[in-house]
Amino acid sequence: MLKKGSKLNSILTGSCPKCQNESMYSDKNPLNLAKVLKMNEKCSHCGLKYQLEPSFFYGAMYVSYGLNVAVGILAFIVSFVIFGASIGYAFISIIVTLILLLPFILRLSRNIYINMFVSYDPSTSSKNK
Repeated sequence: MLKKGSKLNSILTGSCPKCQNESMYSDKNPLNLAKVLKMNEKCSHCGLKYQLEPSFFYGAMYVSYGLNVAVGILAFIVSFVIFGASIGYAFISIIVTLILLLPFILRLSRNIYINMFVSYDPSTSSKNK
């Protein structure tokens, strides 16, 4: 399922979408909030420049919006429907869930967005630069 070469592998690991040999982020830990969005300028293995054009990752905000809506709906269903919480507590659980998952959703939205435009190239995966 997470075989090298699949989009899912690149999205979930945050690796270069072209060669999938190294992380796109300067700090792999998304919980380091000061560097959660700090990315390398380019892949040192295949040379892919991550900022494909100026302000490229502004488009990831749309992906982030969709992910936040999905997570919010899921949090509501779990708290209100499954646990039977009141509406007030259900909305508090949505807010708490979104705050706790913020760094993961930020990175995941960037990973999904860049993988929409860059595909895996097996010829770059085996290069040693």
